[in-house]
Amino acid sequence: MLKMIVKRILQLIPVLLITMTITFVITRVLPGNPAVTILGPQASPEAIEAMEEEMGLNDPMPIQYLNYIKGIVTGDLGTSYRYNQPVAELLLDKLPNTLSLAMTSLIIALVIGIPVGILSAIKQYSIFDYVAMFLALVGVSMPAFWLGLMLVLVFSVNLGWLPTMGMGSLANGFGDVLIHLILPAFCLSTGSMANFARISRSSMLEVIDQDYMKAVRAKGIRETVVIMKHGFKNALPPIVTVLGMRIAALMTGAIMIEQIFNWPGIGRLIVDAINNNDFELIQGTVLFMAILYVFVNLLVDIAYLYLNPKVNYESERRAG
Repeated sequence: MLKMIVKRILQLIPVLLITMTITFVITRVLPGNPAVTILGPQASPEAIEAMEEEMGLNDPMPIQYLNYIKGIVTGDLGTSYRYNQPVAELLLDKLPNTLSLAMTSLIIALVIGIPVGILSAIKQYSIFDYVAMFLALVGVSMPAFWLGLMLVLVFSVNLGWLPTMGMGSLANGFGDVLIHLILPAFCLSTGSMANFARISRSSMLEVIDQDYMKAVRAKGIRETVVIMKHGFKNALPPIVTVLGMRIAALMTGAIMIEQIFNWPGIGRLIVDAINNNDFELIQGTVLFMAILYVFVNLLVDIAYLYLNPKVNYESERRAG
């Protein structure tokens, strides 16, 4: 297994390098001049040129790229033009807010999606199954930004039950943070909830009538124990794979949700960076999200190898 993990890590290095290169090129071809953004449109050409020289924007592209890579290798993600702070500090400051939103939505999706999928498999072709899968299809298809706006309209504007914007403050008690978290977390969780329900149902259907399941039932063991201890355990690998993809998707999907609900996380940070042509902040946030994405996928690969050792054995045999 160690050999496979090392191989996976080495495969991730080119992915990160390609991501850094594409991000660098895109930030340089985007319209707008960060020097003008900093100084304002009324700045003189001489002041703008001096600012460009100070920011290194007058250097040839290959030199800028090498300086960018050198900074990343030494752990320096640069300094934000807009905030005049190190990009790493800004990311670490906003990361807990985004993580709290993403992890809460993941918990909601797991707690609701997986049990619904298991029940749908047990009650295949029942009314519950049809309704659950129809709602799952709606959840997968529904745009998150539209759902977010509808939730705000109904629960905040019309009913006045929940706050519209921000994340509250711990100074006002944990309940204030929790009540601000309900709408954005639920909105972000709908797609994942639907995906977990669908994959849990299909995975359980593959194992629910297997011979070993019938043998366990023949011993007189309760059906609940049979389903959860024997069936669900063998249905886990596909669910774990989807789990990894959804964690990364939740982190990136939080960008849109944070804009709708004015949530002070990394999503809002990167949108502000794009609006202000903040090259350093754009590059830093994209690289950070890419590292997070590949790290989560690495953990999923490790979990999959643990849950299904046959994959590890077959991979090593082919390599040999």
